[in-house]
Amino acid sequence: MAGSDTNTNSQKAHRILKEYWGYDKFRPLQEDIILSVLEGRDTLALLPTGGGKSICFQVPALAMEGLCVVISPLIALMKDQVENLKKRGIKAEAIYSGKSAHEIDLIVNNAAFDKDFKFLYVSPERLKTDSFRLNISKMRVSMFAIDEAHCISQWGYDFRPPYLEIAEIRKYFPEAPVLALTATATPEVVKDIQLKLAFKKENVFQKSFRRENLTYYVVKETDKNQRMLRIMNKYQGTGVVYVRNRRKTKEVAEFLRKQSISADYYHAGLDGETRDRKQEAWMRGETRVIVSTNAFGMGIDKPDVRFVIHIDIPDTLEAYFQEAGRGGRDEKPAVAIMLYDNNDLRELKRNFTMSFPPIEVIKKVYLTLCTHFNISMHAGKGYSHIFDLEFFTKTNGLNITQTYNSIRFLEKMGLVMLLEDETRFSVVKVLMNHFEHFEKTQPRLSEFLKTILRSYSGLFVNYVKINEEEIARRTDLDEEKTIENLKELHKQKVISYRPKTSKPMIIFLEDRIEEDYIYFDPAIYARRKEVAENRLKSVIEYVTGEDICRSRKLLQYFGEMESPACGSCDVCLKKSRSRIPSSEFEKIAAEIEEYTKGKNVNIKEILYHFSPKYDEEKIVEVVRWLGDRS
Repeated sequence: MAGSDTNTNSQKAHRILKEYWGYDKFRPLQEDIILSVLEGRDTLALLPTGGGKSICFQVPALAMEGLCVVISPLIALMKDQVENLKKRGIKAEAIYSGKSAHEIDLIVNNAAFDKDFKFLYVSPERLKTDSFRLNISKMRVSMFAIDEAHCISQWGYDFRPPYLEIAEIRKYFPEAPVLALTATATPEVVKDIQLKLAFKKENVFQKSFRRENLTYYVVKETDKNQRMLRIMNKYQGTGVVYVRNRRKTKEVAEFLRKQSISADYYHAGLDGETRDRKQEAWMRGETRVIVSTNAFGMGIDKPDVRFVIHIDIPDTLEAYFQEAGRGGRDEKPAVAIMLYDNNDLRELKRNFTMSFPPIEVIKKVYLTLCTHFNISMHAGKGYSHIFDLEFFTKTNGLNITQTYNSIRFLEKMGLVMLLEDETRFSVVKVLMNHFEHFEKTQPRLSEFLKTILRSYSGLFVNYVKINEEEIARRTDLDEEKTIENLKELHKQKVISYRPKTSKPMIIFLEDRIEEDYIYFDPAIYARRKEVAENRLKSVIEYVTGEDICRSRKLLQYFGEMESPACGSCDVCLKKSRSRIPSSEFEKIAAEIEEYTKGKNVNIKEILYHFSPKYDEEKIVEVVRWLGDRS
């Protein structure tokens, strides 16, 4: 009977794949994952970047009756997937920051009452709200899909506390299976994901992370700019350059443009419209190279990236593997090259030390935040404030790096949230309780205010995100006059209005608590620090190690212990060189360099010229080494 069900599910899955995507067959492991979900089993899928994760939940969701709730932290990815589903005639929507209460209400109603509505995308933060929990109970949920599932593990490199709410939501739908998806997870994190998501039974599908078309190089280099130029001249096509900070993105992009390379910069501090424009230009090939912080790339599927260059060392191998993995998604040859010097290693260690502030410092930062924003005891929940980290630390005599990392710990405790990338919205809170006098004396503004009250809920309790353009449409005013009215209401202290800003914001998730209740379990703190320290050691070993193939080293970190050597990374090339006596190697290299100087010759011509004198295998190895060094 079970075999019959499996065959039926398989036929249905293939029919859906052909009908909506036009494919005749699945990629390796996709069908196994889909059938596992269709059999009602909680499933964890580990697929490398570009491995077709979305198909793994979209196909079973279409095969099942009801709604698939997709939980993802990536707004760009949500928008992209919803748009693609709609193009295929599939009903799907996403709820994310910036949408009005009216828009959200419409989406929620459709999800609850339209039986043809198939996909609802939400951020993990949305799961914490009482309104969402109330509304989701009205929905007919068939399954949950959790993207970037490693974020639920406290031992993962990108832990996000809101993900812990997922297990609570599951209680409303005990029969709905969970499909958790991630591109990077160590064996420890794999176990923790299943535990945190309350899997009924362990069930993991893992495709090898090995990328045969992607070659990894680590190069110790003091003049990174010149080396970067040589790489770009050698490898034609588009690429990404990753750097650590925002200032550097602009500096490097300007340097490349001066060298006649089409380049642009990208970071989370840019407004949404600018980021979209820069990203689209790169996706279309109008910009050859994008220079970015780690804000770039999540959910972006450009197949023809030929090189990924890291000028700064990432904090974790998980982050590096994901970023490097954006090269060669079309399965054609690509390179991932990390450039480093001794200063980079020192900086990496210093950053680690600063990322674990003493517990007393974390407490002090929390109390200072409360004082700075006038948050009184047992109040403040839901309040949001524009947050200038540099001004805050200077004003209060705090260390900027320790403060930033302290806030990140406070996020893990669920006390505050720092929004650096999603703060391009306006907020309003109503301050006035009695409107009789206001209605009589200012009828025009009163009618304007009533429209806002009808459009958004919760205005008397918390700051609520609003959309000036939408308010303008509803009041038959232009946007400029709408903003003028909002400012006038703010001036009269009828409302508190904060126009949209590109500056970060800090949100208090809970009322202010007393210092004695700010509790960190010393054992958990020590364990987190130990895990982070081991992660740092793994990065340093990867960068400085010259004994194990780069690809094999990365795969071993993710639990693939028996992977073969790639034969083409800098470590493998060096080993190949070691089989040729040093004096002979240097002699061959010098002669080839002299022969090719100022010429454009290929390997066949070099072999033809030198093979009477030297063994062909030795010539090939020397040429490969020279090419890597250039």
